[in-house]
Amino acid sequence: MSYVCLHCKREVKVLEKNFVRCPYCGYRVLGKKRSSLAKEVPTN
Repeated sequence: MSYVCLHCKREVKVLEKNFVRCPYCGYRVLGKKRSSLAKEVPTN
């Protein structure tokens, strides 16, 4: 699963079990990367 650093906006691919920092800037807040596809929902 890929994550995105909320500080430097870089993608972090692999996270170790106890690793909760961005390897680029050291920021501790990461968010899950969302897919770029829009979902269609019926309005019936």
